Amino acid sequence: MFDVVTLGSATVDLFADTDSELVQIETRHSLERLIAYPLGGKILIKDLNITVGGGGTNTAVAFARQGLKTAFLGKIGDDPQGQQVLDLLAAEGVDFVGVKAGQTGLSVILDSIDDDRTILAFKGANDFLSEDEAVLPRCRWLYCSAMLGQSLATLKALVAKTHAKVAFNPSSYLAKEGLAALQPILERLTVLVLNKEESAMLLGWDERENHGSDALLKALASRVAIPVIAITDGAAGAIATDRHIVVWAEPQQGLTIVETTGAGDAFASGFVAALACGRALEQAVKAGMLNAESVLAFKGAKNKLLDKPSLEKKLAADNRVFKRSPWQP
Repeated sequence: MFDVVTLGSATVDLFADTDSELVQIETRHSLERLIAYPLGGKILIKDLNITVGGGGTNTAVAFARQGLKTAFLGKIGDDPQGQQVLDLLAAEGVDFVGVKAGQTGLSVILDSIDDDRTILAFKGANDFLSEDEAVLPRCRWLYCSAMLGQSLATLKALVAKTHAKVAFNPSSYLAKEGLAALQPILERLTVLVLNKEESAMLLGWDERENHGSDALLKALASRVAIPVIAITDGAAGAIATDRHIVVWAEPQQGLTIVETTGAGDAFASGFVAALACGRALEQAVKAGMLNAESVLAFKGAKNKLLDKPSLEKKLAADNRVFKRSPWQP
């Protein structure tokens, strides 16, 4: 039996560092910040890094580094990029229990000023995992990241059938579908992890408004019966409840952010791994934040995911601002 099976995407990620301009377009109702490139020009890439990404593999590696017996269930292509995914999983001690067919997903991450990025995503085989070909092995935890197309229907079917504890980290793609559309997943969850914007989308609130993460947490908890909910809020930290207490933690002070890709996966997997290992909610929040902060300080979604000894050392030394209070629905 596996401790954790991750269900999600696998991609090959190309990180392209370019000279770009940041422009703003303001309308009556919104202010958009866009990366701009000259039309018809040739854009020189200053630095190029190629890695394996995708929410399913990012989190699988994170769980394995915490000493949990881990498998990845997803769909990759029968191509060189798919082999690159398999090689990475094998090197990290993650079993592949998925399917090889079609073309492996690919993402081009355009790094820009302000340490943010725009992603060009080709989903490829990720969207075509059918229920017939997806065999979920026995596991204590099933961790689900965002899936689309045929794969989303398969995710719903597997969640409905499993006896494992289920954790879910939706993307904005899924969150904007709303509570009713995701109810077949939400009603089976033990843990829900999402960011502030996704929380607002899931509730049907205007994500452009400055909703407090505490208000979002209470609203979600009143609408769904999920035992544990965690919401990340960038530079404002993270908040979580297990319906007994609420904990909130500030991010690490003085952190230099190099690249944001994979930070959400790192928090969610660090948080769930801590719970799977029997840690209290406070320690789980700290573990998630430490894992995310390690990823933020370097390029690549997996390179600096913490292993168990590193996490233990950081937890012992962590002195961030931390608040704890009784849960009040």
